[in-house]
Amino acid sequence: MTGIFLQAFVYLLAAVLAVPLAKRLGLGSVLGYLVAGVAIGPLLGLVGQETQSIQHFAEFGVVLMLFLVGLELDAKQLWQMRQRLLGLGGLQVLLTTGAVAGLALILNQPWQIALALGMIFAMSSTAIVLQSFNEKGLAKTEGGRGGFSVLLFQDIAVIPILAILPLLALGAPQVDASHEDMSLVAGLPGWANALVVLGAIAAVVFGGRFLTRLLFGYVARSGLREVFTAAALMMVIGIAALMSLVGLSPALGTFLAGVVLASSEFRHELESTIEPFKGLLLGLFFITVGAGIDFEMLLSQFALVLGLALGVMVIKALVLLLLAKTFRLSGSDKWLFALSLAQAGEFGFVLLGYSQQQGIFGSELGGLLSMVVALSMFLTPGLFILYERVILPRVTRSTNEREADTIDEQGPVIIAGIGRFGQIVNRLLRANGVKTVVLDREYAQVERLREIEMKSFFGDVSNPELLHTAGIESAKMLVVAIDDVEGATALVRHVRQHYPQVAILARAFDRGHFYALTEAGADWVVSESFYSALNMGGEALIRLGIHPFAAEQRKTAMVEREKAHASELYEAWLEVRDNLDRRERYLKLFIKLEAALKEDMGKDRMDGHSRSLSGWTPPPKGYDKELASQEESMRPQAVKE
Repeated sequence: MTGIFLQAFVYLLAAVLAVPLAKRLGLGSVLGYLVAGVAIGPLLGLVGQETQSIQHFAEFGVVLMLFLVGLELDAKQLWQMRQRLLGLGGLQVLLTTGAVAGLALILNQPWQIALALGMIFAMSSTAIVLQSFNEKGLAKTEGGRGGFSVLLFQDIAVIPILAILPLLALGAPQVDASHEDMSLVAGLPGWANALVVLGAIAAVVFGGRFLTRLLFGYVARSGLREVFTAAALMMVIGIAALMSLVGLSPALGTFLAGVVLASSEFRHELESTIEPFKGLLLGLFFITVGAGIDFEMLLSQFALVLGLALGVMVIKALVLLLLAKTFRLSGSDKWLFALSLAQAGEFGFVLLGYSQQQGIFGSELGGLLSMVVALSMFLTPGLFILYERVILPRVTRSTNEREADTIDEQGPVIIAGIGRFGQIVNRLLRANGVKTVVLDREYAQVERLREIEMKSFFGDVSNPELLHTAGIESAKMLVVAIDDVEGATALVRHVRQHYPQVAILARAFDRGHFYALTEAGADWVVSESFYSALNMGGEALIRLGIHPFAAEQRKTAMVEREKAHASELYEAWLEVRDNLDRRERYLKLFIKLEAALKEDMGKDRMDGHSRSLSGWTPPPKGYDKELASQEESMRPQAVKE
């Protein structure tokens, strides 16, 4: 028992020390876990033979991750992504299998071993890639979506691969009696095996659709969160065990269960319950990969292992680049897609062990190939660093340095910046018959707008020549909505100085930027989040029992109070900008504004209206009558009917 506690302490200590340091250095958590594993395993020898058994336990983190991925999807989403799922994913597996198998044949390997190696190395690391996508905010990019589709198809492809591998056996299978005793399909004919597998899948779908609602409803009524946690883990472990008993991938079974439960009312509770276990077990899995590296073999055959690992990664990257071009992934998305999936994956360990059991190759070759898989996974965080620090800045710079579009039309309104803010302004103006000239220095954004037939032009709006060709001399108005604080201020200052007849409307990021744009000469400035936040605050008041008319009055009071103190705050901001020692005055004025605002909210604001509040907009559906009566009792008698 002492040994178990000591080993657990070593693993957790390694994670606590290495991962925050890796994050601080910008290396990512995955590389931190891998380095921690190398430190406590091959380097310091703090963990020994039990690493492999712990790795089998930690692989449950991959199972939990795919369950959570399934919860984020539903059948409709899977159907919508069918083209990428079957096209990108299917072609990646087939082409990579063929390319790796061809290389193995060139190296004089039998075709059975070559084909097995091709299928094994076609797999990529779902755990590392999805963790890195989420951690670095890349999941929503086109490259991230393409990568997710490929990973999803690979996880599904594990099933037919497991069925094909026994057909490639060169020697007698190494039967594990204990394993056979725990199998529901051992010794069954092919048709019976298929029926059992289909029955297991049907049980997962039926149970997820109907039985889980009864189970979690029963558990939820107990009011004990720990029992709900136990029920969630019981369900996932049970599905994983069932899939293992019928010879299928546990990860695939739990993914299927997640998809079935994606529309369940317990979805969010399941996510919040499973997430901590997933994160901890995935981290443990990465540590065991690092700790399991056999440095003695690595050093004795370093050139061979490194050469094979790099060879596999180059082949996969070339195949992925070809697919990216075929499916029109361009720019940085193309490189993200290719580099993120270039490694071998955790399913490679499973398929290698299964191949050895089936007698496809011996333990010596299996150990060498396991080192290749582990090394490729270890190198993957470095590929993400290469993408972020070298490729992405270079692609962005080359894209933005391309020649500006030729502007072949002019209009009374020029819109600089067509992101989420500028698009709304442009749509409203065009819908009302106002001709606009839209400019943006992000080429990818211009391309996306052209796909939806919204004409826009690529170019640097700070370039005087571009403004000239856009018709700034004859324009009536310039709308500034670019995502660059300093660039927006400089643009406003330039136009105000050289084209004083043009009205300038500008979007500010915060209060300081608001004042900077005002000083630069903008005629009207709005903070990008002020009115949306104001509307949300008003809705919050209504849902807390304040009458809609009263909430609208209090929103108006806040706007008026902001305007009343605007000039004082602006002058104080100017002083602070010129003399940092005067920052105290600005802070005192802001505190004064908050106090005045609170005083305004405490007043009953009739604003000249004689009708009672209840005579205005009726309360929304679901309005709390008890709160309404409480508010009525607090109103002055003079305004009651």
